[in-house]
Amino acid sequence: MSQKRNIIVGQSGGPTAVINSSVAGVYTAAKELGFNKIYGMLHGIQGLLDEQYVDLSTQLKSDLDVELLKRTPSAFLGSCRFKLPEINANPEMYEKIFKILEKLEIDVLCYIGGNDSMDTIKQLSDYAALKGHPQKFMGVPKTIDNDLAITDHTPGFGSAAKYIATATKEVIRDALGLSYNKENITVMEIMGRNAGWLTGAVALAKTEECCGPDLIYLPELPFDMDKFVEKVQALVKKQKNVVVAVSEGIKLADGRYVCELSGGADYVDAFGHKQLQGTAAYLAGFLGAKIGCKTRGIEFSTLQRCASHISSRTDIDEAFMVGSAAVKAAVEGNTGKMITIERVSNDPYRSQTGIYDIHDIANNERIVPREWINEEGDYVTEEFINYAKPLIQGELQPFMVNGLPQHLVVKKD
Repeated sequence: MSQKRNIIVGQSGGPTAVINSSVAGVYTAAKELGFNKIYGMLHGIQGLLDEQYVDLSTQLKSDLDVELLKRTPSAFLGSCRFKLPEINANPEMYEKIFKILEKLEIDVLCYIGGNDSMDTIKQLSDYAALKGHPQKFMGVPKTIDNDLAITDHTPGFGSAAKYIATATKEVIRDALGLSYNKENITVMEIMGRNAGWLTGAVALAKTEECCGPDLIYLPELPFDMDKFVEKVQALVKKQKNVVVAVSEGIKLADGRYVCELSGGADYVDAFGHKQLQGTAAYLAGFLGAKIGCKTRGIEFSTLQRCASHISSRTDIDEAFMVGSAAVKAAVEGNTGKMITIERVSNDPYRSQTGIYDIHDIANNERIVPREWINEEGDYVTEEFINYAKPLIQGELQPFMVNGLPQHLVVKKD
């Protein structure tokens, strides 16, 4: 790209605690590389279609604002769950998008998101190639689910894993305090439709002073209700207090989600995904009826992706790194690519960025390897723990005002 003009960045899909650090990375690199205007689309590609965007220079007026942005959870620019149609199905929509890009004199579009967002980059770059448009399109990885193909891991996962492991330790402490001479079962529900990376992270709660969860069930394997009850019954007889972690997406052998047994999963989004909720509540009630003791279902829910007060410093730094790398890659002529994270070493932990064709990433889902789940299918292995542990290291303290963390919000004219 011989002449740099303007760049636009957007966010899509479920937010994370560090997704805004990627925006900060895009903004910082674009400034350093001499772009004239750095725009942020409001509510992703859906907002762009409505010509909703801001000049980021009016939002990030100082280095302090950039640092505050890195500590702000959720999508600073606003997100969306909007599926671009196939090019042939609605060419008018693509024509509208490119007219807007041309109006803003955009040379580079960076889109921060997960599987569905990478499909957006694929479609836009394919249309540009088909019609001879000069814009460059780069994907910036993001998802707490950690299920993007090719990349070692995704920004957002480390902070979610840190929160989940921390909360698990606290749940265990609470449960143990109430278990004297009384059986007590806690079922924790962790996000994860088809990939159990987040649920596996509860194993990190096993530390010198904490026993960790007793059972962990990932969606990669069929869930056997009878065996589950037998194992919990045996544990209750032995230790009274039992803590179980399950992915929201665990399925029976016949393909039904466990949450569907209670009538859940009725809502379906634009991408055909069922809304999964109620798994822990159903299993807690089921165990209570079968075993006849106190049970509790806990759904970690949205807190897994917005708890920026306990973000991983490693995660924040890598989110910034991939945002910055996307801009540099586009300036070097790349398009239709996604920035990946490559693990250079585990101890000490070091990583670097790579660049990969979006066609090999979009709509592909990376699940937990079978060898990282124990033979019984009710816990993760040491390999999983060694993989995840470096990603939760370090902290970046929030800026506190009157006892509460301060966040950066978009100021509209």
